[in-house]
Amino acid sequence: MAQPHARTPKMSQLTDTDIRSAKPKEKPYKLFDGDGLFLLVKPNGSRLWRLKYRFDGREKLLSVGRYPEVRLRDARTRREDARRLVAANVDPSARRKAERAARADTFEGITREWLNMKRKSLTERTHDKRLSRFEAFVFPYVGKRPIATITAPDLLSVLKRVEARGKNETAHRLRSESSAVFRYAIATGRAERDPAADLRGALAPVVVRNHPAITEPARIGELLRAIYGYTGQPATEYALKLLPLTFVRPGELRAAEWAEFDLDGAEWRIPGARMKMREQHIVPLSTQAVSLLRELQPITGAGRYLFPSLRTGERPISNNTLNAALRRLGYTGDEMVSHGFRSMASTCLNEQGWHPDLIELQLAHAERDEVRGVYNRAQRLDERRKMMQTWADYLDGLRKGAKVVPIRRQA
Repeated sequence: MAQPHARTPKMSQLTDTDIRSAKPKEKPYKLFDGDGLFLLVKPNGSRLWRLKYRFDGREKLLSVGRYPEVRLRDARTRREDARRLVAANVDPSARRKAERAARADTFEGITREWLNMKRKSLTERTHDKRLSRFEAFVFPYVGKRPIATITAPDLLSVLKRVEARGKNETAHRLRSESSAVFRYAIATGRAERDPAADLRGALAPVVVRNHPAITEPARIGELLRAIYGYTGQPATEYALKLLPLTFVRPGELRAAEWAEFDLDGAEWRIPGARMKMREQHIVPLSTQAVSLLRELQPITGAGRYLFPSLRTGERPISNNTLNAALRRLGYTGDEMVSHGFRSMASTCLNEQGWHPDLIELQLAHAERDEVRGVYNRAQRLDERRKMMQTWADYLDGLRKGAKVVPIRRQA
């Protein structure tokens, strides 16, 4: 039979003054309060509450908290709670483990576990943004519930609250991220299905606001002629010329480093640390792109960056440099922005009949099917090389004012 720790009737009890004046020593020591409760003072200065008790004839030890977070009065309350459990033949340590296990199976517990597991593949900023979304919009409503009990209507109710605040895109992100949490719970044996998958189409669509971009062939030719007439700083000039040929994100281009380029192999490998999806991205280089890079190499090749800042070679050109250059060429922010070269390429290549998978891969958009993504990246590089060279030839034709430009179509 379980026995509470025997009381010591007249044992002197601790006071707050005793605890505050307790100084660390070379070895840990204990300050006893009675009925099994004591404060462990460690050499590093930490003061930890512990409770001795007996259960099934064995002496056991329970952690009661850390001082000053847990004050003397609170520690005594926890001692009495534990003694009542022992009197009812319940082991306090076993109860605590069971409660922790139950919390670990909640939606919040598993979400935090999933996010910690994903830390290596996410930037700190992305990790924190995802956690903040869950903390603000999901945890207050279903966070404490066992994940296996959450249904599609439960989750839809949460997401509709987000929609009601005018945050449609956030609602869609949370549905997608919640689906990943449920799949993780299934893989770890704590859920049987993903109710978030049932909510596809249940949310209001997101209105996509595309970056301003020029996509009409005649106007693309005019833009390219303006770029090739640019007379500003060489770093800005060559960045403007290379952006339509590579259609990477402007931040990926402006921070490009010479070490990433293999000009003989006509290839640019952008490290995963600089990519939005945290995966290395390969950009096949057309002959036109390689020629521009060889022209730029004597100008900036001795430094780290292709496009160093005019103020210091230790940093690349700023976020606003390319857009400011487009403004100097006479293009307003409603007509064309540096990010618009991606929309230009995507629109034109799709119209020319290139396979959407090739275009999406070259744009480095997320591949939702991970197995398919690995296959595409491994097997379609040659096709992407052909597409990038054909695209460069197409742009050359537009820039030179060709009236009829050959279109490469694929079935």
